[in-house]
Amino acid sequence: MSAVPEGTFGALRTQLQDAAAAFAAGPGALEGILRGIVDDVERAVREPLEIFPVCHHSPASALAMARRLREKQPKVVYLELCEDMAPLLAELRNCRLPVAVQAFATEVDGFPADWAPLSVVAPVTEASAEYQAIAYALDTPGVDLVLVDRSSDHVFQWETPPAADADPDAPAADAESALHGDAVGVEIGDLRPRFAELEEHLLRHGRVRHWSEWWHQYVELPLGDSDHDAYRQVMLLIGSLFRRLAPGDRRRVRIDEDRERYMWTRMREHLAATGTDPADCLYVCGAFHAASRVEEFGVEGSDTFTIGPPTATRWRHGLIPSSHAAIEAQFGLAAGSVSIAATEWAKNLKRTGVRPYRLKGQAGTRRTTRARKAAVPAPPAPPADRLTGFLQRPPALDPLDEAELLGWSVEIVRAARRNGYLASTADAIAVFETSILLAGMRDRVRPTPYDFQDAAVTCIEKEAVPGRRDVARLVEIMMGGDRVGQVGYDALPPLARDVHDRLAPLNLRLQQRGVQRALLDIAGRPELERCSDVLWMLRRLLPQGAARPIMGERRLGERAIQESWDLALGTHQRALIELGYEGVSIEQVLEQRLRRAAYGPQATAAQVLEAVEEAILHLRSRRLADELGTRALEVLARERGVDGAPEVLRRVRRLLAYYRTSEPVLPRWIESFVTTGYAHYCTLLPTAFTDEDATDRQVAATLGFLFGMEGLALSLGCDRTQLELALAQSHPREPSRTALLWAAQTHLGTLDRSELRARCDELLGNPLVVPAYPRYLSGFVHALEPVPGLADFVVEAVSNAFARLPDPVLLPWLPTLISSLRSGGAELAPLLIREAGRVFPARLAELDSWVPPWRAPREFPAVGPAAGAARGAVLLAAHPATCDALAALLGCEGAWTSPEGDAPRGAALLAGHPETATALEVLLAAG
Repeated sequence: MSAVPEGTFGALRTQLQDAAAAFAAGPGALEGILRGIVDDVERAVREPLEIFPVCHHSPASALAMARRLREKQPKVVYLELCEDMAPLLAELRNCRLPVAVQAFATEVDGFPADWAPLSVVAPVTEASAEYQAIAYALDTPGVDLVLVDRSSDHVFQWETPPAADADPDAPAADAESALHGDAVGVEIGDLRPRFAELEEHLLRHGRVRHWSEWWHQYVELPLGDSDHDAYRQVMLLIGSLFRRLAPGDRRRVRIDEDRERYMWTRMREHLAATGTDPADCLYVCGAFHAASRVEEFGVEGSDTFTIGPPTATRWRHGLIPSSHAAIEAQFGLAAGSVSIAATEWAKNLKRTGVRPYRLKGQAGTRRTTRARKAAVPAPPAPPADRLTGFLQRPPALDPLDEAELLGWSVEIVRAARRNGYLASTADAIAVFETSILLAGMRDRVRPTPYDFQDAAVTCIEKEAVPGRRDVARLVEIMMGGDRVGQVGYDALPPLARDVHDRLAPLNLRLQQRGVQRALLDIAGRPELERCSDVLWMLRRLLPQGAARPIMGERRLGERAIQESWDLALGTHQRALIELGYEGVSIEQVLEQRLRRAAYGPQATAAQVLEAVEEAILHLRSRRLADELGTRALEVLARERGVDGAPEVLRRVRRLLAYYRTSEPVLPRWIESFVTTGYAHYCTLLPTAFTDEDATDRQVAATLGFLFGMEGLALSLGCDRTQLELALAQSHPREPSRTALLWAAQTHLGTLDRSELRARCDELLGNPLVVPAYPRYLSGFVHALEPVPGLADFVVEAVSNAFARLPDPVLLPWLPTLISSLRSGGAELAPLLIREAGRVFPARLAELDSWVPPWRAPREFPAVGPAAGAARGAVLLAAHPATCDALAALLGCEGAWTSPEGDAPRGAALLAGHPETATALEVLLAAG
């Protein structure tokens, strides 16, 4: 055996060396690991700048931190937290914990564009060591709080956002677990084995289900009553163990070591700049980083590490609400573990009498007694070996607290009854006894909250969950619940405060969580119209459910006189706060988003027209509407398909109707849009008729734009010949497209009704074409969009199909017809129903004798002049002023002739040129 090494932990090294030789049959890798762990602990303990290792949201760490701060009274506290978040920490006193400090960037410069938006959050709970350090430093005069971890920008320089590697098949998180969104979590003390086999070994031999339960049982409880030296050395030992047994992930190891170099570099820079004695400082960091082996470690470490510059990305900072469930979801903790930690923190404070630090004016915290005068800290004593005694001490068996366990059992049965379970007093007794039994099976005398949760699930949740919450969730609520934090009004960004101020006339507690009903009588209280404007903009900007209209709607050219809303701004406080990172008012944010949507590389003409409509509806900005309208014209000219034709047609019709009723003249951009769209869709029409990717609805919408805007387009200088040539060049192969083409030709007059009817009769008479006839009918139904005057013919065609199609063809087609009308022709169905109601008899008894109009013989009575009626243009001769004015306008000169004498009588022009009258007679007979 080698000589006993010198140092504080010489005896412990000897024992570990003997244990390694006994278990590993000789010195080797195990001995190196065990001796290295002791070296790491001794190195950290002897550092002049005191290192305080912690674990995130650990009651034991928070308790030890509160004790040490009162004993040492450090002048400088170095905290492992992103250094750019320091200005926000003072606002924590205006919030109710838990909340998260957030760095947010919507526009990135120096990162891939698909990473945007970037978000980093650092949750803070009352039962955490970092909060104790923050509260002490901010409320103690003369104490500096220095954040030394990498900045939010460096987080993304060194790491990849988790959203890029997210599992698309992962279940969606609930509302409370998603409070942090896709943000990258930064937390002090991520202390968990990175060696999967080690964690599995600890869980199996510890007889626990997950890591949070193991940590609670074997670390939290033993360290709750330990002194400062024992706490530090044990936490350093655990951090070094997990570090040395971590797998060889070079990328993650490099990031960890760079963070440690970063922090020690920042601390040495601060010490050199301020001249502070390292003995008056306290370095609070995760136990994993406390056991560091980098060359830059310590105040005497090397200065070889260079901190790179940040990117040009503009970061915004703020506070967002957090919750226990959100913290558990983001950091992979077991459900309910943070709530149990909060309960354990309260019990430790009551049991030990330690007075924690709380920020003055902190909402949601209990008032503490007046702090006594700080004692003068004693000179630091040389470190002593407390590890050996701690590791050799048998685990303390806490006595069973029957009163506490009985109270839990009664309370969980009461909660189960409220949530629909058929629980009784017998179940409470069963939960009590099962908790003791499970604890005994796991070598525990006192059941932990996890034992109690397992017992409650076993005894109460027998078959199914009758309500919204299961028993495990009820236990979490009972143990402290999913406490949700809230950012106070004074800590909100200017935009969020402005929203609350503008909605003040509603007299609602907008920061309260849950749904509240707002009633707006705009006619009786005109000042509420401004509140209505704010609510409609929030509905556009916030997630669904934050502001939901129950009664009232906002359309172009219409103003509501009464509205009712369901508001949940307190529940969606994070989304409202993040709006404040984008601008100082919701109008500015909405304008930015509309521009971003309109000028995006994937923007379509329909999307830009939607932005125009929203600019008019919400912002009432003619300037922005004209700018976006011009952009819509540019986007339409670049499109090479008719995919967006239905939406373009719908929005252009709505905008035209609005401008025609509210403006004296049409804006120039919409006139240009109509003329450009007319030429554009004429060009695309022949291709659209044969494009397999285009749908019938899209082709019909293209025709609808051309026919519906034809009058305005022709008045603005377009040529109808272009449309006629486009239809002449269209040669569809699909039956439905052929029917659309026939309808278009009928509208233009190149195909009359009698010929169209003959073609349909020919299709029904051809056995080879009969199976495809329903597809022709589908085309005719879609043709009602561009040619609504064909409604009577479509009713006739559908009626003939029902009368003449065989059942094997008709019955399979009916579901297709119904589904097509429901999905793509919902607005066309009322037109067909109205026309059918006009054509078909109103009573069932009349149906047997009813003859369809298209089968009834047509008789046209001869029309001639009545006996004794005056012949000739008597009316014009009696009132010549109109004709004289028209003649003067045309530059014609002449005199009126008397109808008497040899002047021709009657309509001599019609008699001399009968072709027009004959053609009109044929057209009327065909119709």
